[in-house]
Amino acid sequence: MRTNETNRVIHISLWFTQLLLASFFIIAGISKLTMSIDDLSAQIEWVKLVPSQLVITIGICETLGGLGLILPSVTRISPILTPVAAICLAFMMILAMIFHVIYKEYSGIFLNVIIAALCIFIAWGRYGEYSIDPKTGKADI
Repeated sequence: MRTNETNRVIHISLWFTQLLLASFFIIAGISKLTMSIDDLSAQIEWVKLVPSQLVITIGICETLGGLGLILPSVTRISPILTPVAAICLAFMMILAMIFHVIYKEYSGIFLNVIIAALCIFIAWGRYGEYSIDPKTGKADI
């Protein structure tokens, strides 16, 4: 049985992780959507290896996933979407790891593992005991 203090620490940890990863994914996604492919490939090596449409698709997924990590929980509108977004982003990180292995870009794998683990932490917490209750639509009195 968990104490109130333990519950509070886990909730704060989940919120912090959600905000951190949401910021990371939104910034990464918007960068992929707004920068030219030439400028982006100067900063990110793998961009040269894939079609520009894939880079744009990844940017859209990162941006929407980042928003999904935070908005459903903050608004309490369909908060089940937060762990769904976290699982999808963890899956993207697994795909990124596979890509890095195939192209022998081992330097990026460690970051992918950390981000995937943090996404799994969010999915675990927000789907289970530390989920956020949705709005009921009734006035809270």
